[in-house]
Amino acid sequence: MDIVHKRAAGIDISKRDAKVAVRKPGSRKGTYRTQVKTFGATTAQIRELISHLKTEGVTVIVMEATSDYWKPFYFLMEEEHLPVMLVNAKQARNIPGRKSDVNDATWLADLAAHNLLAASFIPPEPIRHLRDLTRARSALVHDRTRVYQRLEKFLESSGIKLSSVASNLTSVSSRAMLEALVGGERDPLVLADLSLRSMRRKIPELIEALEGRFTEHHAFMVKLHLQHIDLLSGQINTLNGQIDEAMEPFDAACQALITIPGISANTAQVAIAEIGVDMTVFADAAHLASWAGVCPGQNESAGRQRSSHTRGGNVYLRAALGTAALAAIKHKDSFLAARYRRLYPRRGGNRALVAIEHSIIIAVWHMLAHGEVFKELGADYYDERNKDRARLRAVNELERLGFDVQISPAA
Repeated sequence: MDIVHKRAAGIDISKRDAKVAVRKPGSRKGTYRTQVKTFGATTAQIRELISHLKTEGVTVIVMEATSDYWKPFYFLMEEEHLPVMLVNAKQARNIPGRKSDVNDATWLADLAAHNLLAASFIPPEPIRHLRDLTRARSALVHDRTRVYQRLEKFLESSGIKLSSVASNLTSVSSRAMLEALVGGERDPLVLADLSLRSMRRKIPELIEALEGRFTEHHAFMVKLHLQHIDLLSGQINTLNGQIDEAMEPFDAACQALITIPGISANTAQVAIAEIGVDMTVFADAAHLASWAGVCPGQNESAGRQRSSHTRGGNVYLRAALGTAALAAIKHKDSFLAARYRRLYPRRGGNRALVAIEHSIIIAVWHMLAHGEVFKELGADYYDERNKDRARLRAVNELERLGFDVQISPAA
């Protein structure tokens, strides 16, 4: 294979140090030798590594790491404008049975010299800051949900079956009843009367559900859970304010994305935080869909295409797309809902949802790459595109139900 970089470096990073292999020309023409050194992971030691790489005159630096240990190395080298790239460890896997940090660094240097590795997507600093905020918010929302689940399970020990009548414990009515229980109120009639709006229609069921053996111990534990929920809610609100400030440079892109059915402001913020607004890093919309993990993998052997699951992608973006797809199919008069209804009978619900996620991310790429405006095709898009097929499908369905169908053109 052709050698693209005569001086290449491969770095295998761990928590405490990094093995650095520099591949460079040997003493004889056409030969190469690799020198491996170990550097620590502190900032001062990374700066020594940077000086070493500059002295060696490498034209490409490839690194892989477990977890987030690559970040201090990558960001400091980025500040020094070194030609550094982070690669997926799965794509750079060495021969089994030869696994060691030194061998991994040497292997990375060899692959880098022949330009056989693709760089992972690392967004610019403003997007990285926004990503930190949105991911922290996501983690706090999950934590709050788990606290609500623990609260619901704990109430079972007191005989209070509020969650079996109320749709959830997050509503205003449920919170008022729980606080009254903590405050010492035990009369089911008084507690049920705290319900608001549509919940008042369930007062008879609430009276039965709120009769239990709620003691001072239960009051203490419920108060503890409610305080934890309030603390998490306050932190989420603080993060929302920070995210709004960080989103100001990308407000136009955010406003454009929320025109897609199913995409809320929060979903648009997560999408921008994960993929940025510069779509030149993705060759086309299909590459972005593959990176997000919302398209099937390729599995062909002996000329036959085999079934293949979707590949692993960005879990935060995938979760946001799933939320958007579930919301989009509820817009009955939208193209996305019509596409879901069309795919559901023959592909199943899960695959139909992935298809909706794929359609959404394709639209996102075109809107961010070319500044296009989302155009709603409508729920009747498929019927209008091929009226003969739509008519035949309707006739077949009626005949399956036992009707004799005669069709005549409308006057």
